[in-house]
Amino acid sequence: MKADAALSDGARLRAILAGSAGNLIEWYDFYIYAFTALYFSSEFFPESNPLVQVMATSGIFAVGFLLRPIGGWYFGRFADRHGRQRAMVASVLMMGIGSALIAVLPPYGQIGVGAPVLLLLGRMLQGFSTGGQYGTAATYLSEIAGRGRRGFWSSFQYVTLIGGQLLATLVILALQHLLGEGAMKAYGWRIGFAIGAAGAGLILLLRRHMHETGGAKTDAAGSLRSLLGEHLRPFLIVVALTAGGSLSFYTFTTYMQKYLVLTVGMTKPDATLLMTGVLVLFMVIQPAMGALSDRIGRRANILIFAALAMALTVPIFTWLAQAHSFWVAGALVMAGLVVNSFYTSVSGVFKAELFPVHVRALGVGLAYGIGNALFGGTAENVALAFKSAGLESGFYWYVTALAAVALVAGLMLSDTRRVDPLAG
Repeated sequence: MKADAALSDGARLRAILAGSAGNLIEWYDFYIYAFTALYFSSEFFPESNPLVQVMATSGIFAVGFLLRPIGGWYFGRFADRHGRQRAMVASVLMMGIGSALIAVLPPYGQIGVGAPVLLLLGRMLQGFSTGGQYGTAATYLSEIAGRGRRGFWSSFQYVTLIGGQLLATLVILALQHLLGEGAMKAYGWRIGFAIGAAGAGLILLLRRHMHETGGAKTDAAGSLRSLLGEHLRPFLIVVALTAGGSLSFYTFTTYMQKYLVLTVGMTKPDATLLMTGVLVLFMVIQPAMGALSDRIGRRANILIFAALAMALTVPIFTWLAQAHSFWVAGALVMAGLVVNSFYTSVSGVFKAELFPVHVRALGVGLAYGIGNALFGGTAENVALAFKSAGLESGFYWYVTALAAVALVAGLMLSDTRRVDPLAG
């Protein structure tokens, strides 16, 4: 496929920025839930132990991940048949609807059980749309990037994914300082969701810059039978690598916010400030790691990530639990994120390189959705379950074991530096 060859450098850059902006909006909306959960968990569930309330809210967070495979299938099929741009726009708008619903939800005290039910519905819309956004964005950015720099340009998917997390963190940090703890619990968290809902509408202004790169006009385009019948091996490789990569990523990002409060003993504002700083650095190094993969290969990046995650996850969390310094804690979290950057910077492009054009968005989106739902989305609940049972260190070994699975899967990847699978 030579869709990228016809574009000027300026048009390519505008297309990448437009596709990345949609991705940023999508992930801001998704993560604002995780970063406000400590404030609104008591709003939607009966009074009980605060840890139980957080676990219940995290359970609904995980449901959003369980909808990802369905969203990955639906939007992946749509993107392979009708084009990446249309699929990305539709998924972002659906995310905005989910965020708007959560922003205006009445609390449990007003409508009883309807509150958590409607919260679940809003989260399901978010999960369904995110499942579609990941596969189509990964495919689009990988296809539109020029040969020889695919790792660099495709890394902007995680620049904007992390940017969505960072923007959500910055919004919460600003609201914390402007409103204070009481107002944040009363209504401040709703402002974050309202901002996300409004931002989703901006995708309509950016879509004219998104040059179409697919889909394929064949009967097999977006076919699940074709994907699983003819490309099962790469599909399973992506599931396995996503399991290890997503679990580690969500452990050091969304769960880390709660870990710093519940285990390390930081205040909520300090934990938010620390995560803001490390996420900025994490975001900045993505293009450098992507460019590194253009030189050493995607396979090498993945193997470095898996080996370091196996070796360092347990020591990092063990030392972090005993950290009494803000700066020491920040350095340890950053160390974990540097390890993750070897994976995140190539997460989209290595997946896209494994599938032919007619099932590329479907293969990336569905395989990612399954691995992410089973392991990434459940990271918080598994971690909190270990903590509740008094076996918190067991979670560190769980993350290590999945990194070993990723190492085995990474050994099955081919080196794509000599032959570009997306060029033909």
